Amino acid sequence: MSHQDSSAPTGSLVSQGTTNGGYSSNTVPMITQRDSRDSWSKKMDFLLSVIGFAVDLGNVWRFPYICYQNGGGAFLIPYTLMAIFGGVPLFYMELALGQFHRTGAISIWKHICPIFKGIGFAICIISLYVSFYYNTIIAWALYYFYSSFTSTLPWTSCDNVWNTPNCTNYFGTNNVSWNNYSHSPAEEFYTRNVLEIHKSSGLRGVGGLRWQLVLCLFLIFTIVYFSLWKGVKTSGKVVWVTATLPYVVLFILLIRGATLPGAWRGVVFYLKPKWEKLLETRVWVDAAAQIFFSLGPGFGVLLALASYNPFTNNCYRDAIVTSLVNCMTSFLSGFVIFTVLGYMAEMRNVEVEDVAKDKGPSLLFITYPEAIANMVGSTFFAIIFFMMVIALGLDSTFGGLEAIITAVMDEYPQHLFKRRELFVLGLVIVCFMGSLSTLTHGGAYVVQLLETFGAGCSIIAVVFLEAIAVSWFYGIQRFSNDVKAMLGFAPGIFWKVCWVAISPAFLAYIIVSSLLDRHPLILFDYKYPDWSTTVGFIVGASSFIWIPVYMVYKLVWTPGSLKQ
Repeated sequence: MSHQDSSAPTGSLVSQGTTNGGYSSNTVPMITQRDSRDSWSKKMDFLLSVIGFAVDLGNVWRFPYICYQNGGGAFLIPYTLMAIFGGVPLFYMELALGQFHRTGAISIWKHICPIFKGIGFAICIISLYVSFYYNTIIAWALYYFYSSFTSTLPWTSCDNVWNTPNCTNYFGTNNVSWNNYSHSPAEEFYTRNVLEIHKSSGLRGVGGLRWQLVLCLFLIFTIVYFSLWKGVKTSGKVVWVTATLPYVVLFILLIRGATLPGAWRGVVFYLKPKWEKLLETRVWVDAAAQIFFSLGPGFGVLLALASYNPFTNNCYRDAIVTSLVNCMTSFLSGFVIFTVLGYMAEMRNVEVEDVAKDKGPSLLFITYPEAIANMVGSTFFAIIFFMMVIALGLDSTFGGLEAIITAVMDEYPQHLFKRRELFVLGLVIVCFMGSLSTLTHGGAYVVQLLETFGAGCSIIAVVFLEAIAVSWFYGIQRFSNDVKAMLGFAPGIFWKVCWVAISPAFLAYIIVSSLLDRHPLILFDYKYPDWSTTVGFIVGASSFIWIPVYMVYKLVWTPGSLKQ
């Protein structure tokens, strides 16, 4: 079989990049491979790594909420269309690019279009920002996991030192009055014991570090380091546990949820179509954003993971299979969540809508634990639930950091090729230090700020430019020939049209809609001040700015006129 070399000899397609005037669009390039590059031990190592990255906490906490908010079963129509015409084509493109060029997100641009190399640096900075807050959420889950090893879960009653007079426990009690000031035991456990957010006055006064959370995060990064330090040979084995465990737990929780009183109310609320919602622009924007962030093109992870594949691996089939698994997992998670929300509504004697208002981390750390605490066998279900949350988070962390590692090591192989363990250690320490602000009493405020701005519009804009650079500058015919060299067949007209026009339009649609329809940030009744939004935009711009900066640098320092 023939293979692709990231340092191809003079005269090959990839060494000439976009300046190759004599290259025929009908020619399939000669391919070689750099023998020293790592490779996956088994095909399943790669597939589980991709699935583990794509299936993350967002599948469990974001999709069910967005689905019921945007028309229930009717939302599946825009979601499916956006997946077919936007998400999956971009997913396929990244896998093919990584596998053909066998290099990371920075150095790949010298083969595609050198002036866009800033995209690679932007991707690495965005992945770094994500690591600053995402691992803190896993640390919260680890704290819950540790706290679950008791006969009576600590968020079951209002008799703890952290509880307030507003704590109201309605389970197992009749005639309990629930009002706007009432807090459940689970809510107070999360806000007053895990986060201790009441000791913070907001972003101006985040307070001191929570040493318990610092220890949890240290343990998480220790696991991450020893999973990544030797490359895909070790991470490919770890994902056999972290990528499969969530499915076992999801099915256990689904069966348990389906047997709870009131479960049917949650399922009806989740799937009952509201067809009039399809006329709202917001529904289509949410569908596009959900499928984009769920599949995860643009973070450099798919490029990195695919770069360790054999050259002739069928990345087309991989893209279809892993995308389907990801979307079906989101759909399944909705049943797991809403059967329990229906049960809670039944117990509170309120509508499902009233208990389904929590989203994001609150769904994982307040709503679901509250329901688990009042089930038979609550300790067992709490342990496996938080094991699932930790596993879902770790997979995505593995992918995000591997994207940075592969990109930087491929860009500077002369310095880092034999020092991977030291480089990974340095990266993990930087991520740990960068996460410290999220471990304070007001750390949850920092988490939401980073989540909103650190990887919001900036990552979508990066992928938009990536799609334009590949389809328009590198050339769709040339890219199709690259795919044909690997697979033996060229992409069909559907994929070409998506790459050239539909997918970029899909991304531009999300960017414009996101910028025009901004909502004020609010968390636990704390309204973010105006200056925090400015800080957020600066954080977002600090990654994207490297793209025009590198373009100017390239134009100034490359010999010749602008036209040349």
